[in-house]
Amino acid sequence: MIRRLLEPKILGYLGQYRAIALIGPRQSGKTTLARKVFPEFEYLSLENPEQRARALEDPKLFLKSRLGNCILDEIHNVPILFSYLQEILDDLSDKRVFILTGSNSFTLNQKLSQSLAGRIRIVTVLPFALAEIIDYPQTKNVDQLIWTGSYPAIYDRSLMPSEWYADYYNTYIQKDVRATLNISDLLQFDKFIRVCAGRSGQLVNYLNIGNEVGVSQPTVVRWSSVLESSYVIFRLAPHFKNFNKRIVKSPKIYFYDTGLLCFLLRIQNYEQLLTHPLRGQIFENWVILEFLKMKYIQGVEPNLYFWRDQHGHEIDLLEDMGSFLMPIEIKSGSTFGSEWLSNLNWFNKLQNQKDSRLIYGGTDNFIVQDTRVCSWKDIFS
Repeated sequence: MIRRLLEPKILGYLGQYRAIALIGPRQSGKTTLARKVFPEFEYLSLENPEQRARALEDPKLFLKSRLGNCILDEIHNVPILFSYLQEILDDLSDKRVFILTGSNSFTLNQKLSQSLAGRIRIVTVLPFALAEIIDYPQTKNVDQLIWTGSYPAIYDRSLMPSEWYADYYNTYIQKDVRATLNISDLLQFDKFIRVCAGRSGQLVNYLNIGNEVGVSQPTVVRWSSVLESSYVIFRLAPHFKNFNKRIVKSPKIYFYDTGLLCFLLRIQNYEQLLTHPLRGQIFENWVILEFLKMKYIQGVEPNLYFWRDQHGHEIDLLEDMGSFLMPIEIKSGSTFGSEWLSNLNWFNKLQNQKDSRLIYGGTDNFIVQDTRVCSWKDIFS
């Protein structure tokens, strides 16, 4: 079983909170993580029809009958439990600890904020980070790594990525997400998701997406918000600092897993990725996703942005360090070119600092003109 970097962080929360919620996409390893970190806790799956029926019939008795610490898996299936959990957590004489897991972020976050705000620690569990699977053969080649994606089942059971993502897409995204949105036209929804995949790394333009798919702009906004709350896509916001310049204010769209992204783009093997016209955007998606995963592993709010002005100057990724902005350029090429530094040098001059980073598809690490050039294997070095 692959050790998750989140394990010590979650254990550290145990003495501070009586409730911990592990949320994230389906199949990202939440249940496995909860049971590994808390093996002595009673485990109850609310995906199980019998357990779900008991919880729905008498939620108060269901929780009262738990004599010790408990894992409530997929709790979003019984949202009424949140109100009764609030009573338990407010009772100082009750020392029980509850670990909650859930995949439907739209429902789960709403209930957590309404009923358990201030009483629970929320931990986002995404598929594997590179550091967790670095010893697997799929990680020796960057294109193979990106095409394979990061979902635990693929690595734990040595599954064929293309087959697994087809099942994942058909059983989860096309059914669960579509049901949430109450969409009747399957082909139109499929086209919408694939159009989003083709625009990964680009500025969001809801009107253009709607025109291409054949739906209204408000529909695109609604569909996008559910995809985001279901951990299919995420938006990277532009940084607000304008340095007295006109800056782009629209966010960019990215996917939570590059294996799923490649599946949606109909890339059938990693050799096809080598010459794919969107390879640069897919590589950029992967790098930004690794930074996002590391923020969640550290237990901090992501301080990640991009920056672009109206004259074409752009920084792929900005890490807001509080006292300064760390600009990060992302290039999929394996051979370094000095022209890659132009936007970094321009931005550093703009904010009067020197430190910057460039992450590329090569294997060497070195420093050029105050910029740390990092291989994709060592992006946090």
